Amino acid sequence: MESGAQQPGKTFSIYDSVAVVVGIVIGAGIFQFPTLIAMNVASGAWMALAWVLGGLISFVGVLCYAELACAHPDAGGDYHFLSRGLGEKIAFVFAWTRMTIIQPGSIAMMAFVVGQELTRHLPLGAHSEALWAAITVLALTGLNLAGVRHSNTAQKTLTVAILGGLLAVFVLGAVVADPASAPSAAAGADAGAGGGQTMAGFGMAMVFVLLTFGGWNEAAYISAEIRNPERNIVRSLLAGITVVTVVYLLVNFALHRALGLHGMRSFSAYHDLVGGTLGPGFGVAVSALILVAALSTANVTVATGARSNYAFGRDYRLLPFLGRWDGGRGVPGVALGFQAVVALLLILLGAAYQKGLKAMVDYTSPAFWFFFLLTGLSLFALRRRDPDRARPFRVPLYPVTPILFVLFCAFMLRNSVLYTGRGAWVSLAVMATGALALVVERMLKKS
Repeated sequence: MESGAQQPGKTFSIYDSVAVVVGIVIGAGIFQFPTLIAMNVASGAWMALAWVLGGLISFVGVLCYAELACAHPDAGGDYHFLSRGLGEKIAFVFAWTRMTIIQPGSIAMMAFVVGQELTRHLPLGAHSEALWAAITVLALTGLNLAGVRHSNTAQKTLTVAILGGLLAVFVLGAVVADPASAPSAAAGADAGAGGGQTMAGFGMAMVFVLLTFGGWNEAAYISAEIRNPERNIVRSLLAGITVVTVVYLLVNFALHRALGLHGMRSFSAYHDLVGGTLGPGFGVAVSALILVAALSTANVTVATGARSNYAFGRDYRLLPFLGRWDGGRGVPGVALGFQAVVALLLILLGAAYQKGLKAMVDYTSPAFWFFFLLTGLSLFALRRRDPDRARPFRVPLYPVTPILFVLFCAFMLRNSVLYTGRGAWVSLAVMATGALALVVERMLKKS
């Protein structure tokens, strides 16, 4: 990085950082995964247990990340923890994988969700979804380039909107709807449950629950920009995951009360609830809610992805232009532009074969959980290598808590490999390109 480059400043209040956690976790998944979870459980009690466990597991992970982020605040987030704890090689491959597919792929997928919803009402021709997706990426990148204050204000607005919309769903299902009209669970039989709960079915339900909770770790990428990080990093993580857990429980309770378990097994569950209580003309409200959720997740992903790219460029000679920070606007401007280009290229891929893009992103989930597991292990390594470092927050019940987190990551890694099957080779291929890039990086250092 050039010597005159500016560094991240303390621009995120605790409300900004809570909005990041809530905004990225509560995404479009909450409108799809409850149906898949309902397909794999035998009763509402099993479903409630799955969501409570999801919240508890996420809470364990939050405690681990709180220690890492408080002790080692940096725009690199997981990349920085891995670099300090487990070494440069692992950190480099992780940063490369995150930069080339995990973050831009997630942005592209959320942009396509926006495109799908807007095309329902404002079609732009044969490639409407891709065009709207591209417009979304450009708009959100422009919003972040305008400055951190603008993006934070937009994120808090989106977060309030999605929370308000989901609370309205809760009121409709828990208060307004007539449960007597809910479809009988017996009408469709207990698909995948065989009349009783199987552990295999519950395990698959947990996979979808944890996917719905995914993303809270992204707060680590703004840890260097949070005011009073010794207190606010922990508070924002804990407050964020608590809000998410409560909202998820309320929404699923409302859906189950209004529609029954069988009714929840339909991908039109939200439309059935809103249409059944307010009338079919209010179906557009569900589309608006999905749109807001997708925009919220995409906006945070744009912000945090660019910050890890900035840290990568700052530390290595391979792509040094990424390591420039715009101190006036408080953003990594070049990294934002680079990320947008990669996301737009993936949208072009999706325009040709959208299922191929979704598969590619899904297939990288083993790599995600593999590095997530390694981040958990880095906590042990950093405790051993740097025992005297100030740790404003220490994970309680050490080493039991981080051991539980590592085991949870191992469980998800195993299930993601089983879920993707042969597609898991995509993760290996992306990591292999990262290993080749590391070879080039070392050659540049020697020259």
